[in-house]
Amino acid sequence: MRRKIKNKNIVQPDIRYSSPRLAKFINSIMQDGKKETARKVVYGALNTIKEKMSVEDPLEVFDTAIRNAGPAVEVRSRRIGGANYQVPRDVRPERKQALAFRWIISAARGKKGQPMHLRLADELMLAAKNEGTAIKKRDDTHRMAESNKAFAHFAW
Repeated sequence: MRRKIKNKNIVQPDIRYSSPRLAKFINSIMQDGKKETARKVVYGALNTIKEKMSVEDPLEVFDTAIRNAGPAVEVRSRRIGGANYQVPRDVRPERKQALAFRWIISAARGKKGQPMHLRLADELMLAAKNEGTAIKKRDDTHRMAESNKAFAHFAW
């Protein structure tokens, strides 16, 4: 049985939008401890979303993108009797959010030729519309779990 998670780090809400989820996203964007640079990138992306989509609150687009990019099921490897099986499992909410962050950030970093805040804004807008690289990754994960549904009885 899994051990109880202790001392979970509670992230303080971010400065501009008072959102703990956005603060966590800024921490995920951050590289080499450069938090102010990460803030500039994320806030620049939200400003770009506000201009391009002409929405009042870009945080709604951000929340929709994270919700859309998070997978419902994934496959985990399980060794049974000398064979490895890909067993489909439901994804816990914290992991769902972490995977959505990871996929959106890696999709934005994978694009070239624009500043990071524009690439991030594009990826967030696409994810909010159920399109883009992060959504393709989620769909691949769901497809993998669907094709291995026969091994669901091995779930632990």
